[in-house]
Amino acid sequence: MTESASPPAPFDPTAGDNHQRRRKGWRYGVGLILIALIVAGLWPAPLPVETSVVTRGPLTVTVNEEGMTQVRHRFVVSSPVSGSLRRIVLKPGAIVEAGRTVLAVLEPAGGDILDVRSRAQAEARVRAAESQVAQAEAQRERAAAALELAGTEASRQRTLAKDRLVSQQELDIAINRERTAAQEDRASTFALQVARYELEQARAVLMRGQPGAEDLDALMTITSPVSGRVLRVLQESARLVTGGTPLIEVGDPTDLEVRIEVLSRDGVAIATGANVWLDQWGGPQPLRAQVRLVEPAAFTKVSALGVEEQRVNVLADLVTPATERPTLGDGYRVEARIERATRENVLQVAAGALFQREKTWSTFVLKGKRATLREVDVGLSDGIMTEITRGLEQGETVIIYPGDRVADGSRVEPIDT
Repeated sequence: MTESASPPAPFDPTAGDNHQRRRKGWRYGVGLILIALIVAGLWPAPLPVETSVVTRGPLTVTVNEEGMTQVRHRFVVSSPVSGSLRRIVLKPGAIVEAGRTVLAVLEPAGGDILDVRSRAQAEARVRAAESQVAQAEAQRERAAAALELAGTEASRQRTLAKDRLVSQQELDIAINRERTAAQEDRASTFALQVARYELEQARAVLMRGQPGAEDLDALMTITSPVSGRVLRVLQESARLVTGGTPLIEVGDPTDLEVRIEVLSRDGVAIATGANVWLDQWGGPQPLRAQVRLVEPAAFTKVSALGVEEQRVNVLADLVTPATERPTLGDGYRVEARIERATRENVLQVAAGALFQREKTWSTFVLKGKRATLREVDVGLSDGIMTEITRGLEQGETVIIYPGDRVADGSRVEPIDT
């Protein structure tokens, strides 16, 4: 018995439409995927940016200029009378001792010494030298008394500072006064030595003009007025010289100061006693100095670009001991950073994060992955960090060197630097 065939499936008039719909749906899906891929490919990528955090701390603003060291007290020894100078055997760097080291030997010209007018001039020089010695002795006593008072005051302030009864600023002022008084005391000692030396030279010239001077030794020896070293030999060879001819320059090369030429507008803001840091002098560590004087008169100087500038000299005393700078000498170049203003606890941000639009300062603050434009008020700046007085909070992240591509609302991506 044979099985009967299964009945044929009923005819579905919508089958073709469903098949067409499935093919269309697949095409639409592929099209949407392609569109999404195109949009994703053309969508702008986040801009890579460098960032910095707003911090709080001390800020010191400095004036940076080149400077030159110089011996504070130098003495140019000159010929007291006309005569024949013998060759000077001393060389720069030679050690000299006050009143003992012979710097030069001179054979005076007899006619000049025995001249009546020259004798009268010599007597006048002796009297003037005696007055200078008396004045130098009085200044020496005054400087010694000032040093004693400043030392006592500084010692008292140090004791009070240990118990935190005075501020650090008051202690620094007392220490600065003590250092200044010590420098003035040393300067007065040097001035007294020079005055006594000039008196001896004036008396020696006068003695040769007195009756019986023929019995004196015809040679005149010129000794060093101060202890130190020979800085320069101005007349080395034997020759005839006139009275007042510079012969040799002596001084103490360890007693240095720094002369710094700054713009006059910067010199106005520099205070006496301000800290100075000296870099690029040849040693591993910066040297410390303190401003002693900002000269009251400026001068015109033409810069390397041919621009006329008004500049003023700032004189600073080295604080770093001579044992830490044994090879630093007279006329050496240094790069100086002079303290103009200091604030202990200020809100500050990298200077590269700030830019000016019209008359206001602005910065981009990082909010998530977006850059937000914000106006700020600025204060002091040292060229690296800038004080913020309004517009930012401590801990916020800002974009440094944003460039022209970053705008308000731009998508950004911080990068590690």
